[in-house]
Amino acid sequence: MRHNKVGRQLGRNSSHRKAMFRNMVTSLFMHGKIRTTDAKAKEVRKIAEKLITLGKRGDLHARRRALSYVRSVEAVAKLFGEIAEAVAARPGGYTRIIKIGARKGDNAPISLLEIVTEPCAPKAKKAAPKAPKAPVVEPVAAAPVVEEAAPVVEESAAPAEEAKEEAPAE
Repeated sequence: MRHNKVGRQLGRNSSHRKAMFRNMVTSLFMHGKIRTTDAKAKEVRKIAEKLITLGKRGDLHARRRALSYVRSVEAVAKLFGEIAEAVAARPGGYTRIIKIGARKGDNAPISLLEIVTEPCAPKAKKAAPKAPKAPVVEPVAAAPVVEEAAPVVEESAAPAEEAKEEAPAE
């Protein structure tokens, strides 16, 4: 079982696989794009992105690390010159895989792996989400004290009319 094993074996032993990836990365930097199978393109992309990040750093140690992997001095010069300038503003995602279709002979899925050189527009920063407002809890006022009043006695309408009639008579 291949638990926690990273990378595709591609039906090759480790030395063959490493040599193939080194050649493919060198060709990618020299030509800007390569045509290969999907699985190989996905594996080469990992390596190429790390090397392009070294190219963006541009110091001597980064150049020597790139030279230890890439096969030609011209490819490293192009990586640290043209390619590093083209992707300087890009925060990542320096390569693009475009699926082309199937190969005629064995029907293997073929892709085009290319270096992205278009300028990258920075994303607009989102406004920080506002903190949810706490529910407004109105303070509960103490219940108003109701004074007990004397019972109101309602007078009937008839005696009031009699009182009105008697008042003008006097």
